[in-house]
Amino acid sequence: MTDIAGKFIVLTVTHNETRIWATGIEKGTKPEKIHAPEKADRRHFRLDPNIKGSGEQHEAGIYLEKIAQAINGAGEILLIGHGHGKASEMMHLIQYLERKHPLIAARVVDSIDTNLDAMSEPEILAIARKWFEEYRHFAD
Repeated sequence: MTDIAGKFIVLTVTHNETRIWATGIEKGTKPEKIHAPEKADRRHFRLDPNIKGSGEQHEAGIYLEKIAQAINGAGEILLIGHGHGKASEMMHLIQYLERKHPLIAARVVDSIDTNLDAMSEPEILAIARKWFEEYRHFAD
């Protein structure tokens, strides 16, 4: 993984994959990717007491921990995700970081909810650049 110590990074997270832009948000910048364990790729949730879900929870925890380790050391983190409630992997990541890695969670400067499935990487970077320009203008 690219050295991210103190850098502004952009992270998109879905159930299947996390993309991390750690080398900048300029046009054409390519992300590094973390893939979810195969069984963690679940798009539905059942609250059936007869079905054991501990294996899925363990795999999801492994996925979230891989993400946490990859972004540890970043200066500022912009999260981009989609979904609502239990279907929002971005919210799962935020909650995981708050519980297990509060120092990393404190570096999350914002989260943007958008339809990632309908967006290309250049469109995601355009959102990040627009956010960064507004954030930097607001901070000055």
